[in-house]
Formats: sequence, structure tokens, C-alpha cells
Amino acid sequence: MSKSAPPPRPTDAELAILEVLWQRGPSTVRDVHEALAERQTGYTTVLKLMQIMVDKRLLARDEAQRSHVYRALVDQERTRRRLVAELVDKVFGGSAAQLVMHALSEEKATPAELAEIRGVIDDYEKKRGAR
Repeated sequence: MSKSAPPPRPTDAELAILEVLWQRGPSTVRDVHEALAERQTGYTTVLKLMQIMVDKRLLARDEAQRSHVYRALVDQERTRRRLVAELVDKVFGGSAAQLVMHALSEEKATPAELAEIRGVIDDYEKKRGAR
């Protein structure tokens, strides 16, 4: 893998680890393991996954202290956009509208969430109209 190639798409287990690091910031394996306690993942499994993620350039490891501290190398927003784009392409034939309509038909959005969605649509239309 060349240095300029983007890191690979994280697996579901790797994404769970990234979510912990995005939320908490740099953390030890023990910190991440405790945050993932409800998943009932063993400590050594979390350790091995995080070591693999360093090799894949998803995480960086600071070995300056006795307990190594890991931090995410991939940006949360960029990763989410990439995953959503893949979902739209694979499941909804490239149609973002189909994704949104399906999501809203399956889940009850709160009034606040609907207002936020309307705001995103308004911003999108303003940007599109400016072109």
C-alpha cells in the first residue's frame, strides 16, 4: 500500500473502536475496551484489532508511556461521508433521495431532527442555486 493511498474502509469492529476514539480522544486499549463493554469483546481482541488498525493507518500509537495511547488517524466526518456514499451507491442505486425517504419511512424522526433535515435541504438548495 503506497503512502498516498487512502486508508482502507474500516470494518464494523474497527468502526466501533474509531467511534470511541472520536468521542473520547486519544485512549489506551483498556479505555477502549471498557467503552466497548456492552459488546462483550475481549481485551486481547480489542488490542489485536487496534494493532491491525495501526498497520492499516487508521490509528496511530504513542509508545512514549508504559500504556500505549492510540488516536484516530482518519477523520470522523470524512469516514461517515465515505460510508454513506458507498451505501447510497450499493443499496439505493446512487439515489440520496431514496436513502432519505427510506430512512424517514422506517424511523420516527423527532420534530427537531425534521427541522434540521429541512435546514440541510434549504442550505443545499441555496448552494445549488448559486451555481
